[in-house]
Amino acid sequence: VQLVESGGGSVQAGGSLRLACAASGRIFSINAMGWYRQAPGKQRELVASIATGGSTIYADSVKGRFTISRDNAKNTVYLQMNSLKPEDTAVYYCNAGVITTNPDLGYLEVWGQGTLVTVSS
Repeated sequence: VQLVESGGGSVQAGGSLRLACAASGRIFSINAMGWYRQAPGKQRELVASIATGGSTIYADSVKGRFTISRDNAKNTVYLQMNSLKPEDTAVYYCNAGVITTNPDLGYLEVWGQGTLVTVSS
């Protein structure tokens, strides 16, 4: 099972970016999916998560600016980021709780490779 992220890049403050993360492999179902970020010299932190049924959680710092969504048919999670600020600069990581079709593996917590978002002032 792997997660592949896309959509990172550089943008000026006030701009927008949309991240996508697609899961592939021997997937039976996916529980929660989320986005985390890690800025230089800081710990990785939760940005937003979304449950299978669609309930969401956001970090206070992104509420009202970021929107997480998912397409269960495509095993994909998205993060729409608006009104970006320089402090949003970080490597963004996708995370998912995957129930695999492999009975030897069962449940896996999977991370993507990360995608860099740079916001300039």
